[in-house]
Amino acid sequence: MAKGDRLCFGVDLVTFFHPGFFGLQSHDAIIEHARAEPHAFWDKILDGAEASGVTGVELTFSPFNWQDAIKTYGSVDRFGAELTKRGLTLCSGFFAELEAAGDFTQQEAQRAIIDKAERYADFLKACSSDIMVIGAPLRQTLGAQPAIFHDFDRAKVIADFLNRLGAILYARGVRLALHTEAHSIFAAARDVDLMMMLTDPAYVHMCPDTAHIIVAGSDPVQLVDRHHERMIIAHWKDAIGQMPADTQIDEHIHDRHQAYFCGFGLGRVDWPAWIRLLRDRAYAGWAILELDAAPDPVRDIANGLTLVRQALLPVYR
Repeated sequence: MAKGDRLCFGVDLVTFFHPGFFGLQSHDAIIEHARAEPHAFWDKILDGAEASGVTGVELTFSPFNWQDAIKTYGSVDRFGAELTKRGLTLCSGFFAELEAAGDFTQQEAQRAIIDKAERYADFLKACSSDIMVIGAPLRQTLGAQPAIFHDFDRAKVIADFLNRLGAILYARGVRLALHTEAHSIFAAARDVDLMMMLTDPAYVHMCPDTAHIIVAGSDPVQLVDRHHERMIIAHWKDAIGQMPADTQIDEHIHDRHQAYFCGFGLGRVDWPAWIRLLRDRAYAGWAILELDAAPDPVRDIANGLTLVRQALLPVYR
């Protein structure tokens, strides 16, 4: 983000995870294409990000992660040069290892997570980014047995690890921002309030995702207002409403989310109230426009930017 800017707009690369964007038929075909022709794959994504009008990108899971970027272009510096020549900045990187780690309260699992996070942090700093967005562990499907309760004691164990991880990342020049992922332990209002209370604001920050908060049954404006001082980056996305309380939470939960996401201004997010909140709380930082696997991501992000610039930024200013 350029010094002196109030809001800068980026895109999470998950937005490009649609077969139609690559002229393919399936997500498996995208992964195969990324392996077989990595330069064509990455060049198309970065060209698309540039064409959409954003100035930043957020890396995410493979084949859109930092290891893939280095493997494709040969080094951190060369990847940075590919961004620079397109007028792009690496604004942040998404870290999904907590969700995939299983019981990360075990010391061995924690050591593995810390090692991955440290290497990721070094990459981010080398690309002039200082934000790592971290997905929280998923909740259990309602009614599953034996029931696992996300109570104070369980939340305290998780918060203690997040505090330590945040301090480790801070020592490497990177800030930890928890992402409000629907059906995780950090999306519904009560869960966010609990984790914000238990974590140290010096080391654990927040990346609210407006759509995921709606899908979780909460109001993003009210929720973020309570914790606005913890927000260092935000995902701007729209959703049509809350998912059923008994939604199956398994390895396909992120696919189930997609039916509830929609284009900017077509869902339940109160964008005028959202931009007034950011204005009144003097938020300055990255705004990540995101559409999970958009068929025409360049057009959709460009349209979202048009809505923002015409209807929202005049209010913000």
